[in-house]
Amino acid sequence: MIKKSEKLVFAVLCLLIGSGSALAGDDAAELAKKLQNPVAALISVPVKVDWDTGMGPEDADRTIYTIQPVIPIELNPKWNIISRTIVPVYIDAESPVASGGSSYGMGDILQSFFFSPKAPTARGWIWGVGPVLALPTGDDGLTSDKFSVGPTGLVLKQENGWTYGVLANQLWSVSGDDDRPYVNATFLQPFLSYTTKTQTTLGVNTESTYDWNAEEWTVPINLSVSQLVKIGKRPISLQVAYRNYVETPDIGPDWGLRFQVTFLFPK
Repeated sequence: MIKKSEKLVFAVLCLLIGSGSALAGDDAAELAKKLQNPVAALISVPVKVDWDTGMGPEDADRTIYTIQPVIPIELNPKWNIISRTIVPVYIDAESPVASGGSSYGMGDILQSFFFSPKAPTARGWIWGVGPVLALPTGDDGLTSDKFSVGPTGLVLKQENGWTYGVLANQLWSVSGDDDRPYVNATFLQPFLSYTTKTQTTLGVNTESTYDWNAEEWTVPINLSVSQLVKIGKRPISLQVAYRNYVETPDIGPDWGLRFQVTFLFPK
């Protein structure tokens, strides 16, 4: 069963959709296009709730409340640095096994920096590369207790309403609690989306992680629909997504939902 908190988030999204007005015109089309580009020169602040269920023999639930600010920084007329920060501000994780205890609190912060040229390549490809850092900011039971670093990168193309590409990173722990497992994890996120003339976007992606130590994949397939609207004078994007896990560890979830509001700050 979906908890009251997730029902409340869904109700708020419905209220925002009902009170918002659709954006139109060339500016709206360009804004919708930038939304699908993780290294666009656009300040955005996604606020999302991820709810998963069916974890372990107890069919446990897990809810993650995340803020994910994306801030472009101009280096020179040709290059930007895109700061992308993922902050799990609160996690509510029930124990997947009868003998375990539930965990509540903050998770580890993931910070990425993408060095990206302002202009696409001659063939229209957009790309960015840089470092990624995982900071052990989480509470007990919700942290790796390791400081981890590695490379991150993405490549994508946008044409005729379509956006397709892949984002990836690799993390290795370099310091932290010696009693905790070494971190060696790869993240892969291929994505495909289509944005209509009314700024509705249909998308599919997978946010897959491979744990090299445990030799285990976690592979959710996400199907999403989002709408660009205006609340007052502020453009925002509203998204609802369904997630099905096609590969998980033994105590991994079966399926889940995502509710997301993205606040946009175009120049």
